[in-house]
Amino acid sequence: MSKRIVINPVTRIEGHAKISIYLDDQGEVADARFHVTEFRGFEKFCEGRPFWEMPGITARICGICPVSHLLASAKSGDRLLAVQVPPAAEKLRRLMNLGQIIQSHALSFFHLSSPDLLLGWESDPAQRNVFGVMATEPALARGGVRLRQFGQTVIEQLGGRKIHPAWAVPGGVRSSLSRVGRQQICQQLSEAKKTILETLTLFKKLLEDFQEEVHIFGNFPSLFMGLVGADGTWEHYDGCLRVVDSGGNILGDQLDPSNYRDFIGEAVQPDSYLKSPYYKPLGYPDQTQHCRLENGLYRVGPLARLNICDRIGTPLAEIELQRFRQYDMGNSSFFYHYARLIEILTCIERIELALDDPDLQSHHLRARADVNQHEAIGVGEAPRGTLFHHYKIDDTGLLTYVNLVIATGQNNLAMNRTVAQIARHYIHGPQIPEPMLNRVEAGIRAFDPCLSCSTHAFGKMPLQLQLISAEGQLLAECYR
Repeated sequence: MSKRIVINPVTRIEGHAKISIYLDDQGEVADARFHVTEFRGFEKFCEGRPFWEMPGITARICGICPVSHLLASAKSGDRLLAVQVPPAAEKLRRLMNLGQIIQSHALSFFHLSSPDLLLGWESDPAQRNVFGVMATEPALARGGVRLRQFGQTVIEQLGGRKIHPAWAVPGGVRSSLSRVGRQQICQQLSEAKKTILETLTLFKKLLEDFQEEVHIFGNFPSLFMGLVGADGTWEHYDGCLRVVDSGGNILGDQLDPSNYRDFIGEAVQPDSYLKSPYYKPLGYPDQTQHCRLENGLYRVGPLARLNICDRIGTPLAEIELQRFRQYDMGNSSFFYHYARLIEILTCIERIELALDDPDLQSHHLRARADVNQHEAIGVGEAPRGTLFHHYKIDDTGLLTYVNLVIATGQNNLAMNRTVAQIARHYIHGPQIPEPMLNRVEAGIRAFDPCLSCSTHAFGKMPLQLQLISAEGQLLAECYR
């Protein structure tokens, strides 16, 4: 390989990363890599802490999806206590997670990705942002802000604050939903549903203009993994794991998440702090074979959840799911955007149904016990995909081992392949036109990576692209 292009930083994602694109002697793309260059080390500095503190600590991993860590950590605590949380506590946790998915997906679609979709890949970079969307599509931009606000309202009315609520605890939750809180959520439901239905209609029209991107942005065979209910229904809080291949064939079903190490391996690469999980039964993928089916590369998140479930479980979202499947493009990472919108709709419908449950005002919210297990794994679906919290403790409840398997990490191999696929299509030589640079970044944004979660790193979110020769010489470099 004769040259290397570096994009640094990658823009409009959460965290700090860069992309390296390797060219051969003819100036064609030979490979591409997505590097995460931050490190925070939550797993190590949590050792020695009481496991009771972990929901509050791990919620601080990220300001975008703190609820995901809060709930996964609390579920690990439930298992360490060997208790069954009261039904009301589970229903309340589920309600908060629905709000979390809505607010995170709304941020991803309206704030981070809609500038490309609405303003164009080649529009002025100074305007290609959420402020540009506000100027050209004010009603849509306002709807997106209000939709995210709705999700945050659900979180705030349950946990007392929109970000980092110290609410879920081992054994249950601290408080129920007040009648005033229920009323505030109800008042925003109609507007939220109207916004997402209008946005789905708009996105399906936009698809007609993005057929090239649909076929290029991460369109390759892979496995898909996520939680499903006992009957195969879309799941976000509990259930068992299902793994399907690119043709929809089930390779693993009703897999116990507590046994994740039996079927998920965690590889590391020298050029990134991001781990590279893979499906063990099919082995670590050979990254030089870009079209192989028989490897353990898998994707998680909204696209995976729609690909693995038998049904989504709410009326309007079920109609949209069937329309989604008519496109027969479930292998395209560009369809992550579409899947997010459908998941927002089902979350709104589920919240609407849940609010009539009297258990949400129950006072029986917590099961209390002492340490009864020394190892436990809590699993749930974060907006970006399946999240694992694996803890080991001593007799006093102090942590001796922590392992976090994050959704963005599980998408790492797929993101690398997506970047390479896009680069091969658009890069032919050492020159890097800005619109091409933006398309490479957009391939990463489709996954909505959360790098602070996945590497537990502090720092700001920039992106770098480098072009490196076969002799290892840096020929070109771009920064954001």
